[in-house]
Amino acid sequence: MRLSDKVYDVLKWVALIALPAIGVLYKVIAEVWSLPASNEVLATCEALAVCIGTLIGVSAATGAKEE
Repeated sequence: MRLSDKVYDVLKWVALIALPAIGVLYKVIAEVWSLPASNEVLATCEALAVCIGTLIGVSAATGAKEE
């Protein structure tokens, strides 16, 4: 599967910047304000980031082979 450059860039930003930042932000705020499931939210954000990163990595490798 070949992703367009725009979709690739957005997914890369989400995987490398947004999800880890959101996870850490919630973790810290949850600790301060005693909110529930801080470890679970952080782990979920990290797992999603790794999954998206893997998928776009496979897409990039596939695209490089086709060219």
